[in-house]
Amino acid sequence: MTDVKTILVDFLLRAKKATYAGRGPETVPSRPCSHDLQYKEGDLLYIDSYLGGLQFAGQEAVWFDGQPVWAMNYVGRVLGEGFSGDFLKDALSHVTQSQPYRGPEEFEVGPHRYTCQVQGEFEWFNGAETIFFRDSIVYECLFHGGKII
Repeated sequence: MTDVKTILVDFLLRAKKATYAGRGPETVPSRPCSHDLQYKEGDLLYIDSYLGGLQFAGQEAVWFDGQPVWAMNYVGRVLGEGFSGDFLKDALSHVTQSQPYRGPEEFEVGPHRYTCQVQGEFEWFNGAETIFFRDSIVYECLFHGGKII
């Protein structure tokens, strides 16, 4: 029998790959100037809503049967030349079952390298991701979240 956490993580991975990381379409903004993306399967709903661009803040959340069950807040910024939004989306599309927050622990293509460190578990966690272009840090993002009760 599949447990609730496995169902949520599996759904979250599909949702992430179908929205921002998968270059999915934006929906109607929920707040002035926000960028909102949604994914739905049956009673499960995922919404990613963020503000900004080069410096940004946002939240991903999952609802089951109309009730919030999990959320993650994030804040980040572009620090230098060499940042690639396409590379970030590629890294985020490699999100893993064991680390279903942002991207994998490490991901590298050409001169770009992505790293992600997480402390905690799905129910309560925090972490940081970084993108390097050659040997320079060009992007950073902090995130935290967990189960909603």
